[in-house]
Amino acid sequence: MKITAYRKAHFNAAHRLYRKDWSDEKNLEIFGKCSNPHYHGHNYELEVGVTGEVDPGTGFLIDLKILKDIIKEHVEDALDHKNLNEEVADFKDLNPTAEHIAYVIYHKIKKQLNPKYDLQIKLYETPRNFVVYTGN
Repeated sequence: MKITAYRKAHFNAAHRLYRKDWSDEKNLEIFGKCSNPHYHGHNYELEVGVTGEVDPGTGFLIDLKILKDIIKEHVEDALDHKNLNEEVADFKDLNPTAEHIAYVIYHKIKKQLNPKYDLQIKLYETPRNFVVYTGN
């Protein structure tokens, strides 16, 4: 039986959307208020979905405590209350858009999971704006 188990998480972070090779005027034109040179923040909501076969012996797809610990160490501890542009090495040369944040989170978690699992990252930047990344 194939199933997907989810774990929700939350972190707060600041960022600025901009390209260093563009003028402030062009950044403002493309990224709007998200290009504020003094940064701005979001209360990110995260849903991590792990898909695979249920173990017939335990009835588990994955022990959700293991997933919880992976998310805490590799996402919450790494990103919570951080300025993504300034404090998180993953975004040194990567614009911290919701799309890129989801991509980074996916790869951080994927490295920690058994490769037999498929992974889905759903990241809400606001209650109405979110992205989904599945590694494709």
